[in-house]
Amino acid sequence: MSKITTELLLERAVPRSTRLRKIETLNLSKLQLKTGDLDPRLFSRLRHLQKLDLSDNLLDKFPNSLTLPDLRVLNCNNNKLEDVTALKQFPLLEELTYENNVYLTLNDDYKVMFLLQNLRLLNGKDITKLANHVRRVNSRKLTSKVTAHWEKFFRDQLPEKYTAEQVKSIKKKFLKSVQTNVVYGPSSLSEFTRWRVKMIAEEFLAYSLGLELNSDTEPEEKTDENEEESTESPREAAEDVAQVVHIYDPLVTVTPSKRKRNHSKSSPGNKRSKSQANTEEEAEDVSAEPLHFLQCHSKGNSREDFKTQLWSCVFEPVLDSGARKDPIVSSSRTVATCGGESVCLIDCETGTVLKKYKVATEEFFSVAWTTLTMVISDSRKKAHNILAAAGRRGIVKLIHVAADFCYGEIKAHKKPIATICFSPTQETHLFTASYDKRIALWDIGIPDCDYNFKASQLLVLETASIPLRIALVPTCPEQYLLAGCEDGCFAWNIKLDKGQKSRPFEAIFQFPDEESMTTSHRVDGLAFLNDDVVVSKSSKPGCIYLWSWSRSFDAKGKGCQRTMSAVILAELEWSTTDMSYLTLSTCPAKEYVFCGDEQGSVWMYNLSNYTTAWGSAKGKRSERRISPTQILKWPELRVNGEQPAEILVNNVVADPAFTYLVVLTSVNITAIWKKS
Repeated sequence: MSKITTELLLERAVPRSTRLRKIETLNLSKLQLKTGDLDPRLFSRLRHLQKLDLSDNLLDKFPNSLTLPDLRVLNCNNNKLEDVTALKQFPLLEELTYENNVYLTLNDDYKVMFLLQNLRLLNGKDITKLANHVRRVNSRKLTSKVTAHWEKFFRDQLPEKYTAEQVKSIKKKFLKSVQTNVVYGPSSLSEFTRWRVKMIAEEFLAYSLGLELNSDTEPEEKTDENEEESTESPREAAEDVAQVVHIYDPLVTVTPSKRKRNHSKSSPGNKRSKSQANTEEEAEDVSAEPLHFLQCHSKGNSREDFKTQLWSCVFEPVLDSGARKDPIVSSSRTVATCGGESVCLIDCETGTVLKKYKVATEEFFSVAWTTLTMVISDSRKKAHNILAAAGRRGIVKLIHVAADFCYGEIKAHKKPIATICFSPTQETHLFTASYDKRIALWDIGIPDCDYNFKASQLLVLETASIPLRIALVPTCPEQYLLAGCEDGCFAWNIKLDKGQKSRPFEAIFQFPDEESMTTSHRVDGLAFLNDDVVVSKSSKPGCIYLWSWSRSFDAKGKGCQRTMSAVILAELEWSTTDMSYLTLSTCPAKEYVFCGDEQGSVWMYNLSNYTTAWGSAKGKRSERRISPTQILKWPELRVNGEQPAEILVNNVVADPAFTYLVVLTSVNITAIWKKS
């Protein structure tokens, strides 16, 4: 790897030079340079440098003290830059290019337009008019909003005579609140807006209260998640956050067409058992607190939209490369949600909508993540997270999140796609389950540096009814797939070395009915708790079963479409509602099961005391229904003075470490809870 020396600088000068201070044009491209190779002491001698080419290197950022006071033209194409704020040290810069830096987005374009007052050309385009708007109109609007936020929510909190500790506390609360709640412009610029709002807020506090101004424009540091930020009770916190329900470019109202009632004779709310009642009383001392309530899928940015249904959410996987250093976009707390025409990426800690994708004629039902190793340039490979989203149109959208780019689509089915999931062992293998009564396996391919890709269908699984939920068997994810359908629970052999491309189901499972065993029932919840224990939810009121895959499925049997009895390990006590499509999820690392109900509550089951016994070959079924460990009640959330009507929890998902719990509802509200 080339190191920068005086001799190298003189040799790469255009034209060649004998003294560093005489160099005006310098070409340092294609030298495999990293950030540490840019020695500020050496560069400080380039006093008259005007043009610098650093393209086709490995730079991830700029040192803060390069001291190039006369630099006018800078080329940083084809690097690994993750941040642009250090470019403010080149105030005379007029032309800047940084194309093919995969981590830089539109937000970074706006940052450099604000920071570099003399910039005329950005990536070859004249940005004079837009830059003037960013520096003047945008700043004026945000300043007005920041000031209004202080006057409305914080001015009266500061006493006439205040201590340094009180000022420090109010500053911390104000900066967090203003970055979360001041919204302006499209959601695609939310990161830039948050960055500018923080800057404006600090300037405002410095001017108004004489506070020390933080001039650092780097991304906000990660807050200590264990630090107590408020002394409010869970209910007070919920009521407080309800006053500032976050609305980000919300979208169209969706008719709840996926919902059906069975019209049970008994009232859902009156049939709770004694153990349930006791559990609810004990659960008042909740271990999770409501953190945010978002309306990021609304129609017309309206607070009145309580009709858009939210269906699916999944946490972004952690990239092994550790390349994503921005704490605001930390993968451990970033979740993708879908509903209506949009897919949103949300930072669970701040409640900020980081990115948003919209398809005007779509209604998204499902999202899923995978991590692809892509060739970015010069045959270099990099791991990137790809988000797949699908719904009513039967089309799968493929989104490269870091590049903020939907690079392709797969026309997978002619009818709506109910759910999708990626294989945990084959990063390009995607399963799509559709209303056409088919589950398809696709190889989505790996896009090249120009985002060209080729998708192919590998397998089609025929179902007897509409598949609602799918799960790959953890011990053999390349061989067996389980699906909960409108008319039962089925299993398929998905091994690709078999010649048959279109396959019927291999097994259908029987479950206890009132007097016998039955295969005919809607299974609208399905997940694995560990390698063997399956959790499935029936549309029958109050029915969640835990059963053993290995003891239920006879892999040695011959023939297809065999009926097998599910070996029941336990039954969970749940709401007696007759409402369908309130699905469940699991957190295998913590051995938890979650399921929402028809009243906005989340039922949580800690099953760590049972799994060891269930793992035994002679493990017997628990005689009594297992009561929930806790029930998180929907708080008294009010918007515009009114409480939303009937709140159904369509889905609830925890991150792998069970730090955050994301609750998706039928009334266009995403609730985020944080474990205490």
